[in-house]
Formats: sequence, C-alpha cells, structure tokens
Amino acid sequence: MASLRDIQNKIVGVKKTKQITKAMNMVASAKLRGAQGRIERFRPYADKFNDILIDLASRADASAHPLLEKREVIQNIGIVLVTSDKGLCGSFNANLCNAANRLAKQKEAEGKTVKFICIGKKGRDFIRKTKFEITTAYAENMTHFDFQLASETGNLVIDGYLSGQFDEVHIVYGKFVNIARQEATSSQILPAETPEVEAPAGASSEYIFEPSVEGLLAELLPRYVKVQMYRGLLDTSASEHAARMSAMDNATKNCDEMVGSLTKVYNKARQSSITTQLMDIVGGAEALKG
Repeated sequence: MASLRDIQNKIVGVKKTKQITKAMNMVASAKLRGAQGRIERFRPYADKFNDILIDLASRADASAHPLLEKREVIQNIGIVLVTSDKGLCGSFNANLCNAANRLAKQKEAEGKTVKFICIGKKGRDFIRKTKFEITTAYAENMTHFDFQLASETGNLVIDGYLSGQFDEVHIVYGKFVNIARQEATSSQILPAETPEVEAPAGASSEYIFEPSVEGLLAELLPRYVKVQMYRGLLDTSASEHAARMSAMDNATKNCDEMVGSLTKVYNKARQSSITTQLMDIVGGAEALKG
C-alpha cells in the first residue's frame, strides 16, 4: 500500500493538473466566442454566394468555364484536409483524419490516385503515416489566419485542377453545429456542382446578365473556391475551440473525481496507521505490566 506521503503527493499533483485544465477551458471558451462570431457572420454570405453561383451556372453550359466542366475520365483526386495545429481537444482531429482516410480509401478502391493538401499540423502528421502523397502542407497556420490563407490554398487547388494534377477536389473539415456538436464533413468543391434548376410554376423570369454569363463565371468561380476554403477554415477553428473546451471541462471533472478517490484512500491509510500505532502503544503498556 502506498505511503501517506505518496498519496499526498498524488493529490497535490492532480490538483495542479486541475488548475491547468480549468485555465485551458477558460482560454478555449474565450477563443470560441471570437471564432463562433466569425463563422456565424460569414456563413450567410457563403450560402448566398453558393446559391447565386448555382443559379448562374445552371443557366450556362458546362463548357462555359473549365471549373464547371466534368471530365470524362476522373483519375486524380485531391483532398484538402483541414485540422488544428494543437491537440488536447478530444477526438476532434482523429474524427477528421479518419473521415479523410475513409474517403481516400474509397476513391483508391475505385482505381483512382489520391493526393492530399493538408492545412493544420495534426492532419499533416496523420497523413504522413499513411501511403498517400501530400502535395502541400500548411502547419502552424490555424492559430491565426485570415482570408489570405484561403486565397493561397484556393489558387493552389485551381492551378492543380486546370493543369490536370487534379480531376476532382474535395475538402474535409469540422463543421461547427453548436458548442456540443462538431461534425466531420466532406464536400466536393471542384468541379463546381450545378444541380438542375426546375422552372417555377406560372410565369418564368428571364435574366439579362451584364457582362455575359461566361464573364461572370470567370470572375465568380475562383472566388467560390476561395469562399468554400475560408468557410472550412472558420468552421474548423470554431469546432476546435468548442471541442477543446468540452475536453478540458471533462478533464477538470475527472480531476475532481480523482481527488475524491485519493482522499478516501488517504483517509483509510491514515486510519490504518493510527490503529497500528495504538496497537503498538497498548501492546507496550501490557508488556510493562507483565
């Protein structure tokens, strides 16, 4: 059985760990407020941008722009994996990496070649342990980033698609639903999907575009890719802080439980020690009487 001093040292260590987890919970909570505000402000813009582009592209031929044209043979798949740079956020990064790995294996089973673009240190380290190739990796960028990172990654994806390096591009990121729920989400960004738009019942509207539809698509499609990239970055950032806040809150509760359990062990050991000392005293007194 551990000595009283050992148990006391364990209790002190757990209490210090609790102070750290509680501080990290407060830091994550403060960062979450800012990250949540950013994604909530940007999400309506991204949704409206997507709706306008779909409406515009559905009225034009797929040959109007190379980013709309679906290739007959799809051989090279690009996956943009967005994770965090730091850990201590539960299974958040593991879920993202596993979702990307499943998608890659699914495409590989179809006879296609998969290459990764990793944003975030955790995703880069995970893919390095697999057989898939990493064409570009951005590490130590998720702590502080702006639209410049999304623009740079978007240009990289567009250039790779136009040059034939990629025939199809997907993005895997953590979608922020609420503080308690973050979903590993994957979506196709190239070629831009344009579902058929059904004509509304009754009078139909006719639009005149200035400049031409092709001119607008040439301007909007590259922006669309960058907007989707930035949305993935913002969603992942907010999800990371929410997951870390939840993980540190659970860790703090576990510390409280460990302190309670160790305190019971300490009290039992102390009681046993006192009983042993009393028995020694009583035994010594009886020996003196004898």
